[in-house]
Amino acid sequence: MLVYLRLLKESFGFAINALTNNKLRTLLSLLGVTIGILSIIAVLAAVDSLDRKITKDLSSLDKNTIYLMRFSFGPSEIPQWKREQFPNVKFDEYTYLKGSLTNTDQVAYQLFVKRESIKYESKLVSDVNVVPVSSEFIDIQGLEFEQGRFYNESESNSGTAVIVLGYEIAEGLFGSTNALGKNIRLYGQRFTVIGVLKKQGAGVFGDSNDTSVFLPVNFLRRLYGDNNDTMTPVILLKPNKGVDMDAYKAEVTYKLRSIRGVKAGEIDNFFINVLSGFTDLIDGIIGQMNVVGWIISGFSLLVGGFGIANIMFVSVKERTNLIGIQKSLGAKNRFILFQFLFEAVILSVIGGIIGLVLVWIISIILTQALDFEFVLSMGNVFLGTGLAALIGLISGILPAITASKLDPVEAIRTGM
Repeated sequence: MLVYLRLLKESFGFAINALTNNKLRTLLSLLGVTIGILSIIAVLAAVDSLDRKITKDLSSLDKNTIYLMRFSFGPSEIPQWKREQFPNVKFDEYTYLKGSLTNTDQVAYQLFVKRESIKYESKLVSDVNVVPVSSEFIDIQGLEFEQGRFYNESESNSGTAVIVLGYEIAEGLFGSTNALGKNIRLYGQRFTVIGVLKKQGAGVFGDSNDTSVFLPVNFLRRLYGDNNDTMTPVILLKPNKGVDMDAYKAEVTYKLRSIRGVKAGEIDNFFINVLSGFTDLIDGIIGQMNVVGWIISGFSLLVGGFGIANIMFVSVKERTNLIGIQKSLGAKNRFILFQFLFEAVILSVIGGIIGLVLVWIISIILTQALDFEFVLSMGNVFLGTGLAALIGLISGILPAITASKLDPVEAIRTGM
């Protein structure tokens, strides 16, 4: 055991010597490993960070939550021309489903509308994501509040001019002052602020609650009616926990077909989009990103492997005389083999560590610049180090075998 520890120490010394005596050559050879580890770990860290963000953003939502609407979240076998003829879901259908569906926790009605500007006195905030929705939305999405509250069922049904602001919207309009009770203008109307949400951070899917405002859906229905082409309605359904989703979707389908008068044999003129299906689609995309990252980075690692092999062959040639002397003094083949293998692994790991340090620096910069938590996990650090060691092992095996099989007499004569 002590022999191998001494061997490892000597190999480390030779590796450091190679780095210091042949700086440019070693740097260029290690560049491939550094870039390869940088590429792979950067991609994996980015995907992990994205996955964590998606999980965090969707953590408040039940994966069985259904978005009932005329559009599909994913690809559909129904031709586009036919889908374009599907009618929007209606408020009457929302009230019908709310009163007739079994095994249902909450039913909400929401409108997707274009972005607007909000004004308070002389201050104006533009590009605001407006979310007109019924009061049940808070029980489906689980919003958290910095100040105030969400509007209740009475305010929602009557379309009271109240509004809940996202964190950044409230900060842009009111700064550090209390926003509750203040009157802001939206759609040319005056709204009273009754709540401010907690800071969420950047949203993965574009919009964040920080840049959104929530108001009773019936206020907008009363203002613009139900046949406005700029608004797309959706019914949100949250089933009870443990419900059989196939049976639940069948019940939703039956009831909506009945109220719409869809005849037997005709296709459904609506889509039941389950959130879990959307998350599965996202997981598939993330998996594909990982594969592409590995393929692209693999080429860099291949180049890096050739670079390490080149260093080791040069090292064998430069130390041929030393190898001959070691063998003549009784050093066994495996001792020489392990000496060069350890050296190759150490050189490769050094290149990998440089790559990991670069990823760490990049993650800090991106986190600060993008308001997005870019995480370099310990799992990825160990993976990067392990990959670098593996590349060194594979790249160094042939030079190490070559060195271990040198004839001691010929080696000493060649080195003279």
